[in-house]
Amino acid sequence: MTDIERAVVALKAGRVIAYPTEAVFGLGCDPDNESALQSVIDVKGRDSHKGLILIASSQHQLREFIAPVSAVQQETLDAHWPGPVTFVVPANTRNSNSLLSGYRDTLAVRVSTHPVVIQLCDQFGSAIVSTSANLSGQEALRSAQEVRTAFGNKLDVVIDANVGTLNEPTKIIDLRSSERLR
Repeated sequence: MTDIERAVVALKAGRVIAYPTEAVFGLGCDPDNESALQSVIDVKGRDSHKGLILIASSQHQLREFIAPVSAVQQETLDAHWPGPVTFVVPANTRNSNSLLSGYRDTLAVRVSTHPVVIQLCDQFGSAIVSTSANLSGQEALRSAQEVRTAFGNKLDVVIDANVGTLNEPTKIIDLRSSERLR
């Protein structure tokens, strides 16, 4: 069984995984599993009001999580995705968990070009949570070995592959205001 196959099994079982993204390793779980969301927050030591990012292999995988956007906003998404830009978008409040959104009416979402993320989301059949693999307030980790050292046995699977070529985490833009948040 490959790392990706093991990670998909762990995601379906409500477990926490780590995997490479465009710039850093991410911690992930099933965004529809509240217990798994709490586990990510606990493992990271993150304030639950900060919310989490969803990462996907296609915009289609994000549809159930986000509210409809205007034609102009959709053009903006289409111009940047897939790619290393995270957008804060209106959440679909019927399908969005408060831990995922950080108790707000928005979600942070991205469609990735990283081959591991694409395989992972496609095999899982959905977007997954993506928050930087680090203890809250610490520098984000960039290798599987760093993740294993930092988290020990708190993660079920660490996918042993390289991060992308970005030197810093993806930028975050509010889709409604076009304001750059990171």
